[in-house]
Amino acid sequence: MQLATFTAACAKGLEGLVSQEIEGFGATIIELGPGLVRWQGNLESGYRCCLWSRYASRVLLELAALSIHDEDSLYQECLLHPWEESFAISTSFAVNCTLSGEPPISHSHFAALRLKDAIVDRFREVTGERPTVQRSRPGVQFHLHLRDRQAIVAIDLSGESLHRRGYRRETGIAPLKETLAAAIVALSGWPIGRENLLDPMCGSATLLIEAALMYGDVAPGLSRPYFGFAGWLGHDPDLWEDLLVEAYRRQATGMSREWPLLIGYDADPIAVKAARLHIAAAGLGDKVQVSRRELAFLSPPPGRGLVLSNLPYGERLSERDLVARLYRAFGRRLLEHFAGWRCGVFLADASLTDAFSLNWVEKRKLHNGSIPCRLLVGEVPEEGGGERFRWRPAPRSEAGEGGEFADRLRKNLKKLLPWAERTGVSCLRVYDRDLPDYNLAIDIYGKWVQVQEYAPPKTVDPGVAGQRLKLAIQAVKAIFGLRSDRLFLKKRERQRGTRQYEKQNDRRKMYEVQEGICHFLVNFTDYLDTGLFLDHRPVRERIHQLAAGKRFLNLFGYTGTASVQAAMAGAEQTTTVDLSATYLQWARMNLALNGLDERKNILEKADCIAWLGNCTEQYELIFIDPPTFSNTRKDQRVFDVQRDHEQLIDLAMARLEKSGLLIFSTNFRQFEMHPGLAQRYRLEEVSSRTVPVDFARSPRIHRCWEICRSPRS
Repeated sequence: MQLATFTAACAKGLEGLVSQEIEGFGATIIELGPGLVRWQGNLESGYRCCLWSRYASRVLLELAALSIHDEDSLYQECLLHPWEESFAISTSFAVNCTLSGEPPISHSHFAALRLKDAIVDRFREVTGERPTVQRSRPGVQFHLHLRDRQAIVAIDLSGESLHRRGYRRETGIAPLKETLAAAIVALSGWPIGRENLLDPMCGSATLLIEAALMYGDVAPGLSRPYFGFAGWLGHDPDLWEDLLVEAYRRQATGMSREWPLLIGYDADPIAVKAARLHIAAAGLGDKVQVSRRELAFLSPPPGRGLVLSNLPYGERLSERDLVARLYRAFGRRLLEHFAGWRCGVFLADASLTDAFSLNWVEKRKLHNGSIPCRLLVGEVPEEGGGERFRWRPAPRSEAGEGGEFADRLRKNLKKLLPWAERTGVSCLRVYDRDLPDYNLAIDIYGKWVQVQEYAPPKTVDPGVAGQRLKLAIQAVKAIFGLRSDRLFLKKRERQRGTRQYEKQNDRRKMYEVQEGICHFLVNFTDYLDTGLFLDHRPVRERIHQLAAGKRFLNLFGYTGTASVQAAMAGAEQTTTVDLSATYLQWARMNLALNGLDERKNILEKADCIAWLGNCTEQYELIFIDPPTFSNTRKDQRVFDVQRDHEQLIDLAMARLEKSGLLIFSTNFRQFEMHPGLAQRYRLEEVSSRTVPVDFARSPRIHRCWEICRSPRS
């Protein structure tokens, strides 16, 4: 066969990779265009592209280039072409068409029909018979491309997209195309030497399989059951067989070499099952290991390597914040545990590039189908997560006098900050209405400070109260060295009904804080409460201590902080129930921020008492922290903790395993536990153990009980 013109189609952004491949296949006069690479070469170069190209989606061999001006001229020109030299009457065929520029025929399907008619009519004229049209895997596949007034007719040597390698078994999961996955691996620079590869959110393992095929020098088309040249009369079976023998020989050599670790994790058991099927079908069962694991528990294998993943995109606007929190968890996990590793992520939203807190060395524009995406490649610094933020209050000489309030705040900080440093507490109360004239609560949340002013009694002149507040704010700023954007002021008044849970503003600004190994989102502006009850810190610590391996139920779950603590401790499963969609979405973001998956950490929007009445599951650990009072206008439900706690606890205890523990807490200061509960269960009030050091001035801020199913003997 003389030199012919070939075209390899590919996704946008992969033209350079395809060009490099084709040059190695013996091609000459290589030309690149958007989503395609053209070259001059012999048939072997086209066959090698079908068999060995990891990045091209189709390989076309040009048969004719025709000038046309309408559909009739397309038909007449194609009627003259000797189609009987390309395939036999007994061979089925199919035609597809693409358009570019301003062709005289604007409908690709109609243009394909005109070419099909010309082929059929040509056969009738020459043989008196017509060939069969077969859309699925025909004996020969033709491609028509109309570019302005030129019609290029080619045989599609690949027949169907080359991304169909032949190893995919499960089609229910929307996977990354194999060609794009191979490109992501190549553009990440893997492997450098015998570098390990880890995909923490591997889905159906396409990235890992393509990496393994590359490392093992396995031709990606070697397992394909079908090519489009099968019924083409120009097909050279001897040449193709020689190329297959060469490919098998190279595969045997590549698979016998020493291999790095290729490891994949995913939180979805269905994805893990599919991944294992694909790995086995690709003949890589002893080269690639995949298991179920949440991002929260990602850890490195021995040695170093590349962490590479195709991350969830969050295409809907409502998912964007959730995805941003997940990316934050991904970056934090790398910073804390993968110092010195290389990293790469493939994502759709370029605006979330900074969410990882990683330094990206390369940023490449690619497309996943019609979705514009980015491949980010960088290195995790050797120093890991960096130094933890520490408060360094200004001494009196620098902060000014500030009076009695400033002296008391400074005294509190001198006592509490060293305690917080020793115990790893970063969110704490440092002033709790210590002085009658300064009726404030001051809380530290990481590097932010919230000041809550309790409404003064009517006997206090409003002007005097305002001046005191102004002086207090000045003192707080001076002592902490605060910028205004890190100080938040709220006014607390006696609330009725559910007002403390209602939105006060709508700024939607979230800030990330840390508690133990968990990270939470707080909001200082939109609600009266921030989303993290500081006085319940010891209760959450207790849950963290008890939850490993257990099924945990969190009723009136609020923003899910207790569930996160249980999950991060290794709970088998957590379930969070709350009637508020707002707080459940907040809980969802807290889960994502910690790399926790909702398949193991279930969120239920429901009235807790009604939900318990329908529940049949059993739990080893249950936490109930109900509001003092709540009502719902839609369902006309009213909950009163004093009136309804007996029914609530009875229903919850029915769902508690025999050896399990229920923790009940309330902030209602006049609360009295129903005496009948002590007769049915073993109750131990642990309030004194659950009020933290920084709330020592408010020992009755909440009351807490631990309840077991066995009555006290």
